[in-house]
Amino acid sequence: MTTTLMETRVARPSIKSSRPERSVHDIIGEGRLAPAVSRGAWGLSLLTAVLCWASFTPLDWGPLGWVCLVPVLLLVRIERKTRLMYTALTVTSLLGWVATLQWMRLGDPAMVPAWIALSAYLSLYLPIFIGLSRVAVHRLRLPLMLAAPVVWTGLEFLRAHLMTGFPWYFIGHTQHHWVEVIQIADVLGTYGVSFLLLLTSAAIAGLVPPHWLAKLRLLSTDDNRTPERYAVTFFQQRKQIVTCLCLLTATLTYGFVRRAQADFTAGPRVALIQGNFTTSLKHDPAQWKQIFGVHRYLAWKAVKHQPDLVVWPETMFRDRLFVHAAGMTGQQLEDVHPQIPLDAWHTQRVSDMLLDLAEEANAASIIGLDVIEANPGSLSHYNSAAFIVPEVGITSRYDKVHRVPFGEYIPLRETLPWIHKLTPFGDNFGIQAGESMKFFDDGEWRYAPLICFEDTVPHLVRQVVEVSGRNGQPADVLVNLTNDGWFHGSSELDQHLITARFRTIETRTPMVRAVNTGISAIIDGDGLVVEPEVFIEPEALMELDGSYDGEPRTSMRDPETGEFHKQLNCAMVGAVPLDPRGSLYVRWGDWFASVCAACCLALVVAGFTLKPKPVVAE
Repeated sequence: MTTTLMETRVARPSIKSSRPERSVHDIIGEGRLAPAVSRGAWGLSLLTAVLCWASFTPLDWGPLGWVCLVPVLLLVRIERKTRLMYTALTVTSLLGWVATLQWMRLGDPAMVPAWIALSAYLSLYLPIFIGLSRVAVHRLRLPLMLAAPVVWTGLEFLRAHLMTGFPWYFIGHTQHHWVEVIQIADVLGTYGVSFLLLLTSAAIAGLVPPHWLAKLRLLSTDDNRTPERYAVTFFQQRKQIVTCLCLLTATLTYGFVRRAQADFTAGPRVALIQGNFTTSLKHDPAQWKQIFGVHRYLAWKAVKHQPDLVVWPETMFRDRLFVHAAGMTGQQLEDVHPQIPLDAWHTQRVSDMLLDLAEEANAASIIGLDVIEANPGSLSHYNSAAFIVPEVGITSRYDKVHRVPFGEYIPLRETLPWIHKLTPFGDNFGIQAGESMKFFDDGEWRYAPLICFEDTVPHLVRQVVEVSGRNGQPADVLVNLTNDGWFHGSSELDQHLITARFRTIETRTPMVRAVNTGISAIIDGDGLVVEPEVFIEPEALMELDGSYDGEPRTSMRDPETGEFHKQLNCAMVGAVPLDPRGSLYVRWGDWFASVCAACCLALVVAGFTLKPKPVVAE
């Protein structure tokens, strides 16, 4: 019996597995080609997020701008992405933006969702930057030193335009202390400065020794020979270093030459009035009398210094100006808004008050206020700047054309009317955009008004200066009216000023800024803040600030730290340094950044159409 069973088992045909047998060579090859663990990607992404945050205000460690992106550029060098690489980039970038934009939460609890939403949107740019750079380097075989700056510059340009744009925190802004470097902005815009920094960062990333990539856990395991593929020859290293040094030398040379060409002449004497009122006070009608009184008193204190122009901040004249189309009947006015009394449309009280302010100062005035305008069948609310001339009254008005999303309007509301229900704002929230730019002419000078964050938008300010010159007389002075009282003396005030300074270099046009809570300033065509001839902080108003109990300050800077004073009631008077130089950026526009943006779009197409080349195990 036993023998029979054994024979039967031997005679039975063997059953082969349906899976093909894998050789030891195949198993080792798969191990070598497997993505590296995610630890390295998380560490490098977090390091870049921290360095980028430290490069900007409040720390403002500008030199980090040259290296803050080096860690994530190592993720472009490796041929095979690590595990969870794009997840790490997105999450850490989100954390970095949340920390950078934390000042948004100070305005109002309703701004917290907007703070998080904007941070989430901006966090997408870093993984997109890495992804497009990897397409350029590994599928098109372009050098990292070319791919990275082109992609980054193109994405900054797109960020400045998409959804009305957010042109804050460009990497080039970190160099505002190095004045000679940023002078190339009058040729290529701030985008040129960003391009130089990214080119340098890419060169540094390319010089990182290959064995570091393995130590950082960026390469596939079990392949000790992989780092050799990333070796950079001495000739390549020297070429990268020489290229960076030549471009930096050329940039510095241009900066020194352009600054030497500056032949500033004294322009109009401008009195900048700065109140110190938080937004909660601004929207409290019980405080409007005090707000008016403080600004009027500061303007009166500046009168003896004989200004040619007096500037009040954005919407700090709290009485609204009601205007309507000619010939509208009382019934038509009631139809557009039944709650507004008819007397409001016909009274001259606000116009007379503005005229009185200009005559008290014996100077032209630009004052920020809300305007309600009625037309048959429609009612519009504008954030405006009124130009008032003594003995004449209001001669012109500029209505803000570039609105802040979720701060002054809800995007896509006209297309998707229900979208406002997803926000904490009511049905009547928002203002209308002005129809066109306006210029205020007073004697020999032309002023170009900008309201709120309009001074941060490069293409808008360039267009203002270009249109002004096309109309016969170039703008002599950019006049920014801003209310930064939302942000309680945070780093937003410093970053807003830094961003505005780049507009003066790009256009070679000086700017004056009257800012509620600060930082008011006179900025010359080199992007430098000019100390005013007179700084006024009346003792009678010091107790209103509640933050200073010493002697009145006589300078806009703290003498010990060099930092700008914030959150105080003050006025400053000084002559604006007119700049006779021209600007290629004004003449040619954003051609450079546009080309970079077009390259980004081409890389998107390449990413979907070109298959990645297989990585062969050695």
